[in-house]
Amino acid sequence: MSIRPLDGVRVLELGNYVAAPTAGRILGDFGAEVIKVERPGTGDELRNWRLYGGDTSMLYRTVNRNKKSIVLDLRTEAGRAIVLDLVKQCDVLLENFRPGMLEKWGLGPEALEEANPKLVITRISAYGQTGPMAARPGFAAVAEAVGGLRELVGDPDRPPVRTGVSIGDSIAGIYAAFGTVMALFQRERVTGPVPQAERIIDVALNESILSVMESLIPDHLAYGITRERVGGRMEGIAPSNAYPTSDGYSIIIGGNGDAIFQRYMRVIGRPDLADDPELADNAGRWRNRERLDASIAQWSSKHTRAHALKVLDDAAIPCGPIYTAADIVADEQYRARNMIQMFPVDVGEAEPKQVGFGGIVPVIGDASLPIRNVGPDLGEHTREVLGGLLGMSEDQIDALEAL
Repeated sequence: MSIRPLDGVRVLELGNYVAAPTAGRILGDFGAEVIKVERPGTGDELRNWRLYGGDTSMLYRTVNRNKKSIVLDLRTEAGRAIVLDLVKQCDVLLENFRPGMLEKWGLGPEALEEANPKLVITRISAYGQTGPMAARPGFAAVAEAVGGLRELVGDPDRPPVRTGVSIGDSIAGIYAAFGTVMALFQRERVTGPVPQAERIIDVALNESILSVMESLIPDHLAYGITRERVGGRMEGIAPSNAYPTSDGYSIIIGGNGDAIFQRYMRVIGRPDLADDPELADNAGRWRNRERLDASIAQWSSKHTRAHALKVLDDAAIPCGPIYTAADIVADEQYRARNMIQMFPVDVGEAEPKQVGFGGIVPVIGDASLPIRNVGPDLGEHTREVLGGLLGMSEDQIDALEAL
């Protein structure tokens, strides 16, 4: 079995949707035992998102891989008591409810501290646990807008658009996993108890987005610059865009480095552009971006995708195809690093189907660690966890399920 750095860490996940479950997935990917608590009957709502067959979506199976699922009703005294009992056996509690909800259920920091004074508590919410907007609800779509991302996505003559994935939730989940590991590391390296305030990781969706907005704020405050949508380009960087090919595809070419640009223009038969002093630096190329993109598109549209990419690659020009899911599955680079892993999954047909799932990132060694299991069925591990960790009898578990 592969060595995983988080072997021996136990996480209790009270998360729903994408953000906290993404953090739990990352911790589980690297060896943590992640016990996911789901509500009776429906479970995590993600089970029904983009559900094309069967009773559990591939989105749920993906985000909740390498976890165990148990069913508890946190609205009941029995459910809350079991959570506190489980907390005593865990290193981390992970949640993404609206601020105040855990406290309302009697599961706030004070109760958790009494149950386990070493517990790391990782909390994800729309705007964080403090501040005037803390109590407001908000999904990633709102956070991406408030964090500054939505304003920059799309074409300048059209309203802002959204990326094709829940990027705000995923980024927040990555930060939550990183913060959790930091807190665990601090807990292990210091002598004596760590104050609870230093074991509470507070991740806000809007702040997670803001943190990846590069120099958006300092550019505004230093120069009065307000970034605008520029379609497939990146503001201030040229030439870097998608360009059409003769066989109906588009390819991405990044020729914005000064030395790269010189080679690039000669490869496409435009030495005049390579030698133009106005285009010697990025600022000049950005001023002439429309002219450059038109020249590049004129060249790319005469060649097939495969030929254009080979010519560019031979000249060490950064380039690549725009992949669909089918392209990714067939790609030898992903395959070589074990980045598509196959599992038999119930998709609502007579027999389980072999389905590929994206591998574990980052790679340790030379290929992705193996995924232990895809997202579990609802309550699949209730008896295993409550019986094994808490010593509950079959009759006690039966009585709990009957509530």
